[in-house]
Amino acid sequence: MIKMQISNLLKELEEKPWEFIREAGRIREENFGPGVDACSIINARSGNCPEDCAFCAQSAHHTAQARAYPLLPEDEVIRAAKRVFDKGVRRFCIVTSGRTISSEAELSAIARMVGKVRETGFKPCATLGALSLSQLRTLKGAGLHRYHHNLETSRSFFPGICSTHTYDERIETLSAAREAGLSICSGGIFGMGEGMPDRAEMALELARLGVDSVPVNFLMPIPGTPLGDADFITPLEALKSIALVRHILPGKEIRVCGGRLTALRDLHPMVFMAGANGLLMGDYLTTSGRSFEDDLRMINDLGMRLHA
Repeated sequence: MIKMQISNLLKELEEKPWEFIREAGRIREENFGPGVDACSIINARSGNCPEDCAFCAQSAHHTAQARAYPLLPEDEVIRAAKRVFDKGVRRFCIVTSGRTISSEAELSAIARMVGKVRETGFKPCATLGALSLSQLRTLKGAGLHRYHHNLETSRSFFPGICSTHTYDERIETLSAAREAGLSICSGGIFGMGEGMPDRAEMALELARLGVDSVPVNFLMPIPGTPLGDADFITPLEALKSIALVRHILPGKEIRVCGGRLTALRDLHPMVFMAGANGLLMGDYLTTSGRSFEDDLRMINDLGMRLHA
């Protein structure tokens, strides 16, 4: 039954793309109204990652020129959080490169940062790789609200993107985060060579896992990575991809994140019509994002508003 429903969705998407997109926007409006859920991140530890994800500039397997540095000092992280809080953002995510947290001392340091971020007024999030249930419970106790760990793509396509860990290991981390009592955030990157059926397959897995938030990224080809010469996804295909995820996950947060300006070009403000209800604002991990001022102007021009 589910396969038939997805097959019908994919057929409708190809035959009547604009009707499909408009319906995704209606679903978004019905579930979320004019509110926009904004988040921001800090790359708190960068580079030297032992994983070989084909899209990532921070992998030690590739020759991309991403900066490498150890865990940032706590005061630097908190200053960054306060800057984006003043812009109206209410979700702030601490991100570290690497397979996992490197030591108990680092876990304690990040837990302290989480507590300070929460005191600032945020719902703190973290992206720290593959963590154990015990580690996730420690972060939950420190005030962490949400844990982010992308599936990246479908199970079918994943082996062509990463060979140093498995799809099931990613699912195990998300399941542990849910068991620890955390909200979970997981999505992927579109435009790595996968097709619409792969995007649907990933969305179905996210539905099965019961994720709360789905970040939709678009590949930004970075020289020195295996996907450095990949073609960008087209703007219409990007909108169709957002709409497909909305149809499969009608009541979940869908936020458009990395690569949105490059992939969508002049169609960028239409992400909400296509079903998105959130944005990652500010810079990404190793590339620059759009200015807060431009995003806020766009949101206001569309008659929408940031969630308080």
